[in-house]
Amino acid sequence: MSGVGIDIGNENCVIAAAKQRGVDVLLNDESKRENPAVVCFGEKQRFLGSAGAASAMMQPKSTISQVKRLIGRSFSDPDVQNDLRMLSVDTSEGPDDMRTSVSDCVIGVPSYFTNLQRQAYLDAATIAGLKPLGLIHDCTATALSYGVYKTDFPSAAPIYVAFVDIGHCDTQVSVAAFQAGQMKILSHAFDRSLGGRDFDEVLFSHFAAQFKEQYSIDVHSNARAQRRLRVACEKLKKVLSANAEAALNIECLMDEKDVKGFMKREEFENLASGLLERICIPCNKAVSDAGLTIEKINSVELVGSGSRIPAITRLLTSLFKRELRRTLNASECVARGCALQCAMLSPVFLVKEYEVQDSIPFSIGLSSDGGPIFAGSDGVLFPKGQPIPSVKILTLQCSNLLRLEAFYANPDELPPGTSPKISCFTIGPFHGSQESKARIKVQLNLHGIISIESSTLVDDHVDDSVTTGVYHSNSEAMNVEPVSETIENVTEDNINNKCESPNHSADGTRKDKANGRLHVPVTENIYGGMTKPEILEAQEKELQLAHQDTTMELTKDTRNSLESYIYETRNKVYTTYERFSSKNERDEISRTLKETEEWLYDDGDDETVHAYSAKLEDLKQLVDPIEFRYKDTADRPQATRDLLSCIVEYRMSADSLPPQEKELIIDECNKAEQWLREMTQQQDLYPKNFDPVLLSSDIKSKTQDLNLYDFPFCFPFQRCIIAGHYELGLNYTPAGVNHRSFAPIELRLLLYPLVLSQS
Repeated sequence: MSGVGIDIGNENCVIAAAKQRGVDVLLNDESKRENPAVVCFGEKQRFLGSAGAASAMMQPKSTISQVKRLIGRSFSDPDVQNDLRMLSVDTSEGPDDMRTSVSDCVIGVPSYFTNLQRQAYLDAATIAGLKPLGLIHDCTATALSYGVYKTDFPSAAPIYVAFVDIGHCDTQVSVAAFQAGQMKILSHAFDRSLGGRDFDEVLFSHFAAQFKEQYSIDVHSNARAQRRLRVACEKLKKVLSANAEAALNIECLMDEKDVKGFMKREEFENLASGLLERICIPCNKAVSDAGLTIEKINSVELVGSGSRIPAITRLLTSLFKRELRRTLNASECVARGCALQCAMLSPVFLVKEYEVQDSIPFSIGLSSDGGPIFAGSDGVLFPKGQPIPSVKILTLQCSNLLRLEAFYANPDELPPGTSPKISCFTIGPFHGSQESKARIKVQLNLHGIISIESSTLVDDHVDDSVTTGVYHSNSEAMNVEPVSETIENVTEDNINNKCESPNHSADGTRKDKANGRLHVPVTENIYGGMTKPEILEAQEKELQLAHQDTTMELTKDTRNSLESYIYETRNKVYTTYERFSSKNERDEISRTLKETEEWLYDDGDDETVHAYSAKLEDLKQLVDPIEFRYKDTADRPQATRDLLSCIVEYRMSADSLPPQEKELIIDECNKAEQWLREMTQQQDLYPKNFDPVLLSSDIKSKTQDLNLYDFPFCFPFQRCIIAGHYELGLNYTPAGVNHRSFAPIELRLLLYPLVLSQS
């Protein structure tokens, strides 16, 4: 078993597996380490990865890509609308989901992902049949793959390293502190809309305007032309990263017109000057949020597919006042870090102790129906920079249903149009006329998602040490206790599995006699998230699509097999198989091949796998007898030589045996030789286009029978074993001889003189 790390990029996806001897990046069917993050929906099946990218050019309107920019986002977000303009697929707004009432893996996510986007990744992994052990920030995974193998970090003063990840659609910067055996993420900063594709878009806009003026074509009106021009601009950008100038040529881009363009690196940098100015903003913010200065940064690691533009390297070198390092694989470091984290979380692997402390990039608060639950505050429960995971305890008085809402405390840090609401928790009911003391454990889990781990009622006389806060609708003060020790998870399934226990009441609460605490049910509603029935429905749909994909692949393979069989057989009928078939057989096969080929390219162009299999079997029934004659005729001479060689060897070996045993061996050899002579004479009477009477398999069986014949001279050998001389039996091997390489009769002949001397 292996732990899998998945880096789902905006353009490509990289999957790494943690194995017993290290981390390996998995290859796809084309032996490539990067898989295009593309899905193309054909008429009858999906095309994923490389197959999807290959089909995208011909079916642009049914191809989905750049999902990372869209997942978990609102359709009305301005950034989403800008992203949709770059896609050739038609989109529409779905229903409002704001409701108020597999193998182990770790998945990398951008640090700016909201709670809903993280939950969407988890739901997608569940639908795909995966078992995500955790989500990890991209830069955290990069820092883990950087630091886990280094042994030169000090134990006292930390080493500060800045990681700059310029991906296809975003830029992320993190500052990490490394010490011996541990790492701590001090800050996260990002620009959600600054990546390699934005530089591609600069070139696309430039050439689209140029071609409209020069060739009178508008590529924005043709989805396929847009796709081809964007692909050409991406290649042009890569060429300009290594050369001072480059040309762009596209044949028949639109309206059967060939287009040409030219670009110098200086001109490209001038066009992208607005983007280049934004590169330094998240870098400065990350250093500032970490409480450091540029001078205290010991090293800068540059990764990401969009980091190869020379102008970016110059800007960052000038900003950090040091040479940038590229010791990590720019495209694989996130996937490798995810795989390492999966190995650390999985009980299957024994990994060296290495502490990873991540932090959240947004402040998360908790409020009640009446407002913030903390008097005189904005309700922040987990401030920005809080370690992941974290648990805090709320202790309060309540007498009815308790409703808590999680929210982002600083909406300005969220993408435009993103709701600050995260989820709603309903705790209760609390039964009884008097107010009850509730102890609520609120968790920020490994995924970076807030949840209520458990809620319990505590008897005052049992647990007087609990500091109590009072909950009222006017939001009086409430005490909050950080919890550093490990806390046992109390899931809804665990509660439901014990509902029939005598300690459970009819309302779903559970009494813990050991400490006098009564567990209260908690209901969670994630705003915009998928419900359990929706996830189950999606899983069923995914299974149907996967089965349909498998069926279509099998159908294509069977169709290709039928087509190949037709061509191969047609070439052999009048060449290889001509001497082994009659004229009527050849004519019938040729006619059937022609009819099948016409059917295959006409009515049978779109048939089921069973139809293709039936046609293939019909052809094989005609050709197999001829093919059998051909192969048996080719194998018969070697089988005959093997039998004659065996007869000669036994006759020579029998010369050293007593007369009685020698006579038996010679007699068996004579019988085999006589049978071979008679059958060969019969076979010679028939032409080769008749079914053979002497089969090569019969000759091989006769050779095997002769080898296994139990001659009387083996009796002393058996008596030797029965008498206890086991060392002269099965365990005896002459020096330099491996008895396993001998046939049974040869082994007996080898041991016979030794057995006689002991009998």
